[in-house]
Amino acid sequence: MKQPLTITKLKKMKQSGEPISVLTAYDYPSAKLAEEAGIDVILVGDSLGNVVLGYDTTIPVTLDDMVYHTRATVRGAANTFIVADLPFMTYRLGKETTLRNAARLLQEGGAHAVKMEGGAEIADEVAALVKAGIPVMGHIGLTPQSVHQLGGYKVQGKLEAEAQQLIDDAKALEAAGAFSIVLELVTEPLAEAISSSLSIPTIGIGAGRGCDGQVLVYHDILQYASPYREKRFVKTYADLGTTIRNAIGAYVSDVKSREFPQQAHVFPMEQELLRQLYGSGKSEAAATGQTAPEAAEKKGGGVS
Repeated sequence: MKQPLTITKLKKMKQSGEPISVLTAYDYPSAKLAEEAGIDVILVGDSLGNVVLGYDTTIPVTLDDMVYHTRATVRGAANTFIVADLPFMTYRLGKETTLRNAARLLQEGGAHAVKMEGGAEIADEVAALVKAGIPVMGHIGLTPQSVHQLGGYKVQGKLEAEAQQLIDDAKALEAAGAFSIVLELVTEPLAEAISSSLSIPTIGIGAGRGCDGQVLVYHDILQYASPYREKRFVKTYADLGTTIRNAIGAYVSDVKSREFPQQAHVFPMEQELLRQLYGSGKSEAAATGQTAPEAAEKKGGGVS
């Protein structure tokens, strides 16, 4: 049986140069399939706000939402290391509040660790969680919870001051005890420089080839959306959206044309039992699960 990774093993993967595969998942079947495929880490991201709940941003996602989806994900991937996002404004409100909210994701949700967006400004809260025994994955670069402040979904680290701030943030998170850091939409040279300067793994999303691992959104790699919006940093591996749409369309067509259900999909009843229950007025077709034309054809007659 597969054993879930630990923080120690993840750090050893960085040291040995073994890339770390991370994928989001938000429910039981998605998590189960990801685990069966051999994923290293599952992230229950607040991106569920966009791809599952239909929001334009991650900001409306609540802690209750995260606990609910984390619990379902853990049931599907009991042998995989699972990280859950702390959603918007469940931290940065003081250490006590952060501790209480993070604890819910572990106690009620069953996650192994939490993820927090931010750099040096949240280092004290990260340190408090780590001291309390709650592992923390950091997240810098594009931080979707701050999308309004950042002015949209833009690549980070293009300017010297901005790049230096990201380096400082990464080091502050490492010093606070974070076991890993997500680098999102960061220029490739900067992401590589940050990765080389840290002893903890970096997980890139739109941050290039120099990171210690990669993370993508479940619905993106499978094109499980309608309409699907192409993203430069995403590689898609299947077009499930089209497959699902076509399958549902075929079902609708079969129902409308009475092609479904057929005899193979129904449950017949013994003729004598049918008479006892309903009298002799019921047809043989009802008893056997056949349509009237099928019953008539079996007798060698027609239908008038």
